[in-house]
This record gives sequence, structure tokens and C-alpha cells, in this order.
Amino acid sequence: MRRREFITLLGVAAAAWPLAAHAQQSERMRRIGMILPASADDAEFQSWLGAFLQALAQSNWNIGRNVRVDVRWATAEAANIRKHAAELVALAPDVIVAAGTSTVGPILQATRSIPVVFPTVLDPVGAGFVDSLARPGGNATGFLLYEYSMAGKWLELLKQIAPGVNRVAVLRDPSTPSGPGQFAAIQTAAPSLELQIYPINLSGADAIRSAIDTFARGQGNGIVLTGSAPAIQYRDLIIALAAQRKLPAVYYDRFFVVAGGLISYGPDRIDQYRRAAGYVDRILRGENPADLPVQSPTKYELVINLKTAKTLGLQIPQPLLASADEVIE
Repeated sequence: MRRREFITLLGVAAAAWPLAAHAQQSERMRRIGMILPASADDAEFQSWLGAFLQALAQSNWNIGRNVRVDVRWATAEAANIRKHAAELVALAPDVIVAAGTSTVGPILQATRSIPVVFPTVLDPVGAGFVDSLARPGGNATGFLLYEYSMAGKWLELLKQIAPGVNRVAVLRDPSTPSGPGQFAAIQTAAPSLELQIYPINLSGADAIRSAIDTFARGQGNGIVLTGSAPAIQYRDLIIALAAQRKLPAVYYDRFFVVAGGLISYGPDRIDQYRRAAGYVDRILRGENPADLPVQSPTKYELVINLKTAKTLGLQIPQPLLASADEVIE
């Protein structure tokens, strides 16, 4: 069985584990809350959850014996996230794991005392989650998804894989600091690549469909999808529209490419969630999140879908193909 398949199965099984099982009398039962901006049947989030639980077990935290994990599948809807955030805080867990900017914000609005660990967040300083990367200073710490400069790399990849592109639609979430931040990095990189940039806000399925249809009427078009909760929520729609309109697109995570997208470059989220489990372990053993620095990713993945490239009539440059971590055929 492949590693990712095993992790996915582990995550699925975790949802059904008897989380309220009695601990052995010799050990104190600790409690971890976890909020995810997805539905419980989301295979990618299940795999990330599985990686977190597996790493937790490797640090001798075993569900039902010395730890209980309360998972809230909050979807990507802001109202649902706020509701589940309040529920988790009311349980008074020892630590809360919040996946991404869309969940960290509501959790920190609900508590400034319970330790919070985020596996992936863009610009936690700009969002007000931490005082600085080196010294978070409050009750939250964790791991960067990537630096804003990564957005310029996506633009370079788009030009490499589709040299004829001269107009790029940048799909972004304007409701968080990371949306404009990524867009600004792309704007900075665009002139040297002789590319024109057009922002499209991720503000609902109908609006996304209409904006992409309008943009696609021009010539030499491409797409860059920046990281956000709405990007995950509308991923199937965005991938489908890119295919229908014959638009080469660059994504920030491999799961878009697995689902039919063209190319992605970004951190290995499995590794991020494993590292987050390490921070949870340290906090459960007495360390203060204020003293644990926010860390950058250590593993990045370049993933290319050759089937999608063929459908778009693109020939992948051999150096780019040789440098890929994963090629989907």
C-alpha cells in the first residue's frame, strides 16, 4: 500500500475511533481540539489529519489511553467555522490545532489562553496571530504555508510551461491579508516576465465562473491560483473551468494537480502536519507556544499532470519535467 493511501485510510479510521475511551488510571488523559475548514469526506484533509495522528502516536500519544482528539469539520463557510471554534474553546482542551488562516482567526477571537498550533498559515504576523516569527509572544504558533515570494515562482512556472501566455488571471481571496499579499508579489514579478495581471476575487461560484469566462475571451491567457480557504472550497469548479476554457493554470498544492490541474509548486502538507504534531507534543509536555518560533516549510513539491498538458497542447520542457517530484500520466 502506498504511503499516501495508508495515511488517508488512517485519517478516515480516526474519525470513527472511540475518542471518549477511558484512559488507563496511571496516565492523565489530555485533550486536543482540531478544527478543519472542510467537510468530513474531504480526502485531502483526511490524509493530513491521518499524518498528524500518526506523528502524534510516534510521540507516545495514544488515543483512548492518554489523549482524546475532538475533531470539528467546519467546512469553508465562515459562520460554520465561528460556530465550531466556539464549541471547541468551550471544551477547554489542552491545545487546539487550527488548519489555516480561516480557522486560526476565529479560534483566537474565542481564546487568548488555550495554546493554538497551526500547521499551515500565510503571514501570521500580518494577520495578527503572532508578534513575530521568532517570538510569537501569545498563545499561538506553528508553521508557514510559504513566503509571499512563492507567488512569483508560480508566475515563472506558468511562463515556462506555457511560453505563449501573456495575460494571467490571479485568483485570490481579498478578505484576508494573505490574498492581497500574494497578489502584490505576483504584480512585482510580472513586468520582468512581460505578463499582464488581472485579479479575480474568489467570492462565490457564480462570480468565479462569470469572471473566468469573461477573462478567457482574450488571447494568450493563463491562471495562477493563490492559496486560501475559498481556493480549496471551489477547487473542482476552478479546475473544470480551466479545462473547459483551455487555460494553463498553476496551483499552490499538489492535490489540485491530482484532481486534474496542470502544475503545482508548494510545501509538502503531510510533512507540515507531522511537524505540527511535534509542536503539540512539546506543548502537552509543558512548553509555552509563545516561545516556539513559527517555522518555514522544509519540503516543497513540484507536481505535473502530463495528461492535462497533452489536452492543452503543451509540451513540458525537459528540464522542468526532470525536476518534478511527481509526474501524473
